[in-house]
Amino acid sequence: MKTGKRMSTIDVIIPTYKPDLSFLRLIDDLESQALRPSHIIIMNTEKKYWDDLISRSKEDPLEKYDNIVLQHVTKAEFDHGETRNQGVKLSKADFFLMMTQDAFPRDKMLISSLSKVIEDPEVAAAYARQYPKSDCNLAERYSRKFNYPTEPMRKTQADLGRLGIKTYFCSNVCAMYRRDIFDKLGGFTHKTIFNEDMVYAGTACQKGYAICYVPEAGVIHSHNYSCMQQFHRNFDLGVSQVDHPEIFGAVKSETEGKKMVSQTIEHFRQLGKGYLIPHYVIMCGFRFIGYKLGRNYKKLPRKMRMACALNKEYFANGT
Repeated sequence: MKTGKRMSTIDVIIPTYKPDLSFLRLIDDLESQALRPSHIIIMNTEKKYWDDLISRSKEDPLEKYDNIVLQHVTKAEFDHGETRNQGVKLSKADFFLMMTQDAFPRDKMLISSLSKVIEDPEVAAAYARQYPKSDCNLAERYSRKFNYPTEPMRKTQADLGRLGIKTYFCSNVCAMYRRDIFDKLGGFTHKTIFNEDMVYAGTACQKGYAICYVPEAGVIHSHNYSCMQQFHRNFDLGVSQVDHPEIFGAVKSETEGKKMVSQTIEHFRQLGKGYLIPHYVIMCGFRFIGYKLGRNYKKLPRKMRMACALNKEYFANGT
């Protein structure tokens, strides 16, 4: 009697910080996927916030489901790359899906859609399309359209001349990884302020692997950031690029940024909402200043680095 091919195992890994009641809905959504994950590994920052969630909800997912793994870290210990690496160490699955606590599957086919692509032994990672929430502002809504088109993509190092920085684009908001390639490449960078997903994707492409964008796999995820929030996020973005010249040294991200700004402004005009342009331009100014300061963070005094950064713990130990 012939035996069929062994089904690949898939775990979901989610870092959390101050999770609210919506996170319990995310767990329910993942548990009801057409392809149910073997485990959901939660890397929670500060145990007190998890305990607060459970006391408010009167429902403990560890009691409700048989496949939840919970690990606590302190805020001082949290790192965008290393905390995720620790989550991977708790997994024995063939593939693992990185998600954030505020991204929700658009349907029950999210995991299976990504897993079909990641079965290819040459694909290091496959990431999902992000759809805006119902309360998403027009600028953020257009950025989703700009960064997450309807057409699928398979990106390799050969595409760098054509796609530029987008070759390395990948988002841990929702991205699935092959464990064998992940281990071979050494995982996510062990200390990073931000951008661990793109650093990994860039490394994978340089080593001859592919990164795939899978638009049929969708999550609901967006933010209406203030100008100062944009400043802090883009400061961290600039820092991450300086810290990883092996990935970002040969390509410029400013080109894609300018393209998105000009297309967003034209989009406002076409909708007859030109009155939104001044605020958008101001917000882009905050982004640009934050990014430029981040690119030059080594020239700044430590107190100013701490003031500019979103991830202040990165500089807490003398970085």
